[in-house]
Amino acid sequence: MHALLVIDVQNDFCDGGALAVPEGSSIVAGINAIMGQFDAVILTQDWHPAGHSSFASSHAGKSPFDVTDMPYGSQVLWPDHCVIGTDGAALHPLLESDRADMIIRKGFNPAIDSYSAFFENDHKTPTGLEGYLRTRGISDLTVVGLALDFCVNYSAVDAARLGFKVSVKTDLCRSINLNGSLAQAHSEMSSAGVTLD
Repeated sequence: MHALLVIDVQNDFCDGGALAVPEGSSIVAGINAIMGQFDAVILTQDWHPAGHSSFASSHAGKSPFDVTDMPYGSQVLWPDHCVIGTDGAALHPLLESDRADMIIRKGFNPAIDSYSAFFENDHKTPTGLEGYLRTRGISDLTVVGLALDFCVNYSAVDAARLGFKVSVKTDLCRSINLNGSLAQAHSEMSSAGVTLD
């Protein structure tokens, strides 16, 4: 069984959003076009409460894209984004979300960010996605979405470490490329055994 894992194709990460990934909206049609090729489609959503600890606005004197130390490690501070219940947190309106077997929401714990579809940023607290895939008999994953160098990277690397066969369709991803994060992500994914298509 082979699943398509669509990462965070949400309004705040697309054109005009609070944390817009350059050309983020441009991948939506291509993702829709390949959904029918897979046994299952899983979507993820960043899903933050207001005042989340990963927001720069929650830290006095800090600006978006500063880095701070959190109990679980280094954390990039972001503009407020994907706040629960807002239009920015909604999936892109042209994404064919009705075709999803499952939508998994991450980052709702106010004290810890969650890039990966599998674990929060402490790399220990599971989202439940692994169990869902295993009970469905899914062994292969193709990953697409936003952003390649953060949530796609973390999700793909975690999936490979958990024993799934993972490929990333880079043409259906877009990146932020913050201080060399894109090159680092490519290296991390390759080292983990992820196939970059």
